[in-house]
Amino acid sequence: MMAALETTDPVANLREVRGLIARAAADCGRDPADVRLVCVTKTVPPERIRPVIAAGERIFGENRVQEAHGKWPALKADHPGLQLHLIGPLQTNKAREAVALFDVIETLDRPSLAKVLAQEIQRAGRTPKLFVQVNTGAEPQKAGVLPQDADAFIAQCRSEYGLEPVGLMCIPPIGEQASPHFALLNKIAARNGLTELSMGMSADYELAIQLGATYVRIGSAIFGERG
Repeated sequence: MMAALETTDPVANLREVRGLIARAAADCGRDPADVRLVCVTKTVPPERIRPVIAAGERIFGENRVQEAHGKWPALKADHPGLQLHLIGPLQTNKAREAVALFDVIETLDRPSLAKVLAQEIQRAGRTPKLFVQVNTGAEPQKAGVLPQDADAFIAQCRSEYGLEPVGLMCIPPIGEQASPHFALLNKIAARNGLTELSMGMSADYELAIQLGATYVRIGSAIFGERG
């Protein structure tokens, strides 16, 4: 479980999170360097992000294209080498902006989006890494391909659209044990030859690391709860 925040200083919280990631990896015999932290900056203003960049973080996640467009071009211009992940649902009419701005899109989940992303990637000559989002809990209100459809969708991305996803992403249902969802995502990835797993957030990232996460998406444990 997530440790209680002892400070409103995101850099101090970041040090705590880094230590917990390293310990969780070591406890299950993994190299901590194989687990990358995505600092989730949804609703976080640039002045609170800059100290975290200065502390050495280079991977950040945003939920919405419009919000990201308002703050990340300047941050990326000031700090070359940052990697920006889209971790929220992507509408097809935002695909062009997303391809231009994001280095990783974690929420590929349907053929219509795959088709548009393939077109925009070809048009822009820019190839963000792609994760397929899997709705492991089959929640009707949540984005993501259903687990039983994941293999066919990954194959369709490759054969029909010329896309090569690098991994999978999931968000377990609130109130359920996360471990079966993480284990399921790992299994789907393995049988499709995908090596990256984006799973685990502030409340469950240590468990996700035990079950194979290569990216953990952490916001509130670093920046505090959103208003």
